[in-house]
Amino acid sequence: MSARDLSDLKEWLKERRITEVECLVPDMAGIARGKILPTNKFLTGIEKSTLRLPESIFGQMVTGGDSDTDLLTYQAPDMNLVPDPATIRVVPWYDEPTAQVVCDCADKNGNEVPTAPRTVLKRVLAQYAEHAWRPVVAPELEFYLAQRNIDPDLPLVPPAGRSGRPQTGRQAYGIDAVNEFDPLFEEIYDFCEAEEIGIDSLIHEEGVAQCEINFNHGDPLALADQTFIFKRTVRQAAMRHEIYATFMAKPYEEEPGSAMHIHQSVTDERGRTLFAARGGKDTKLFLSHIAGLQKYLPASMPLIAPYVNSYRRLVRFLSAPINTHWGHENRTVGLRIPTSDPQNRRVENRVPGADANPYLAIAASLACGFLGMRENMVPTRAMEGNAYEAPGGKRMQLPRHLLDAIQRMRDSDELREVMGDTFVTLYCDVKSSEHDAYQQVISPWERQHLLLNV
Repeated sequence: MSARDLSDLKEWLKERRITEVECLVPDMAGIARGKILPTNKFLTGIEKSTLRLPESIFGQMVTGGDSDTDLLTYQAPDMNLVPDPATIRVVPWYDEPTAQVVCDCADKNGNEVPTAPRTVLKRVLAQYAEHAWRPVVAPELEFYLAQRNIDPDLPLVPPAGRSGRPQTGRQAYGIDAVNEFDPLFEEIYDFCEAEEIGIDSLIHEEGVAQCEINFNHGDPLALADQTFIFKRTVRQAAMRHEIYATFMAKPYEEEPGSAMHIHQSVTDERGRTLFAARGGKDTKLFLSHIAGLQKYLPASMPLIAPYVNSYRRLVRFLSAPINTHWGHENRTVGLRIPTSDPQNRRVENRVPGADANPYLAIAASLACGFLGMRENMVPTRAMEGNAYEAPGGKRMQLPRHLLDAIQRMRDSDELREVMGDTFVTLYCDVKSSEHDAYQQVISPWERQHLLLNV
């Protein structure tokens, strides 16, 4: 951090009378790891490079346990936390003036740790920059509300809103359905304003007690930071109202899953689109970007569908894609092209789930498009009908379960090149260990149908 940045940071903290600072590091699952320090110790830690965490946090599973990997040693060397001044924000739900800041991670020689998710996204963006390309993204994030669920063996139940009655039917785009939870959403908007998170709109989605927040478009790293902080914010706000907010991909049986659709485009360094010509015609780079997504998304699935639960969302006719077809204003495809003016030409990647780490989901989606652009790839013809019923062969299909997805990612030399060989190996080790842990759990379905029948 430069002396100027440190001086500005000190002034920011002083103006707001901040007494504590949370140093946040997103792990592989997108969970906020880190430490909380008094403000003076935080500033001293920056000056003396004594803000540290063990590198082993990137080998932790979503359960909190350590994964089975050869890449991290039991010595667990420390990393230096390097706060990014652009991410400093207040924590609006605390009474005591507190700040939060997202940190990069560096080794003892000052090099960024290649397995840190934020570093992986920065690595992908640097490869765009080498070609004078500037990607732009806008996530759309879905989530469900639920009654407090103390016993995880019990299914989730929709919460009651102002009427006192839980939703029992779907209320897609219903204004009154959103208004049921006005106090919660007003607080979320207040929190986001305090945290400088650029929210565009709020709607009630298709599922029971399911909502969607759209973010303003912008720089991918800034949007990943905002999404990371937003997910934490929504969960905190919901608990203040005695309910849960969940970003699980499929929390309710027989309801649509929750996605993190990523709208993405690419401009030149002056901000002019590379996806549409002056007359509005699609450019070759735009079509190559789509082709890259078509080819490499299946191998990226552990990054955008990271859990066993993720694949419960990716089924026919429940507002989720099952293949990599693309089309104009077609919500049955994995890659939708919304109607827009030429400058705003973009592709909406509908495959990622809300459960994905936003840094890794955005990195994966952009990496696939980048490979297509670099390799001058050509996509299939645009889908004009129902993609759920469309042929396409194995190359168009998404993996149907996590183990298949992990193996495809391990075998992808292209993703290893763009995202980093060490990262891909470690991430796959973490996902494999999580799957092994899942295999030790006996589900209610098994007890219901197998206990006395087989």
